[in-house]
Amino acid sequence: MTTGTGPDIAANLEQIRQRIDRAAQKSGRTAQDVTLVAVSKTHPQERVKAALDAGHRIFGENRVQEAEGKYPGLREAFPELELHLIGPLQTNKAEDAVALFDVIQTLDREKLAKALVKAMDKLDRRPPCFVQVNVGEEPQKAGVLPEEADAFIASCRDDYGLPLAGVMCIPPLDEAPAPHFALLRQIAERNGLAGLSMGMSGDYETAVELGATHVRVGTAIFGERPPQS
Repeated sequence: MTTGTGPDIAANLEQIRQRIDRAAQKSGRTAQDVTLVAVSKTHPQERVKAALDAGHRIFGENRVQEAEGKYPGLREAFPELELHLIGPLQTNKAEDAVALFDVIQTLDREKLAKALVKAMDKLDRRPPCFVQVNVGEEPQKAGVLPEEADAFIASCRDDYGLPLAGVMCIPPLDEAPAPHFALLRQIAERNGLAGLSMGMSGDYETAVELGATHVRVGTAIFGERPPQS
């Protein structure tokens, strides 16, 4: 929903919550079982503020540097704000990510696991992590391959002692998402992980019906992203 001055963020949030509730009921759950992560990447601070004013508190950003410029002031005004990293993380940004983010959803390789452990030990801060799984086995996408996920999850737990909360995925754009969501759920279940971060603006209802505990929704809340210079 949009107004003459831009997206009606409060109305969009309410509509999405209603849809999440209906989808959750189909799987015997409620909207309270699903965390809505409002993806604010590339959107200006004032749109985030509008979502905060509407009562929303959980946000996702793709890049450490952008989040560093956007969120410190907002966090002072809204100390209960929760920030998720949902984009690829370079190892040289691991310490910055641990310092800023409350949840890191894109753990996908051993080198990053080592960097995160080092940063967590240094900062004495241990944000929960999700292992990103490349469910479509796409060469251009980040994420551990499905057949390697079990071993990587075990290593993150046993070798590195990382605080694992769940798994996340981004299905291929040109394929039906449901089989990929089902695959991610199987990986989570056999590894005893409760968190399932899956589903975005175009498919979050399907994800919720298939057990998502976190959905990452941007465009449906904030409108189309501003063009990048």
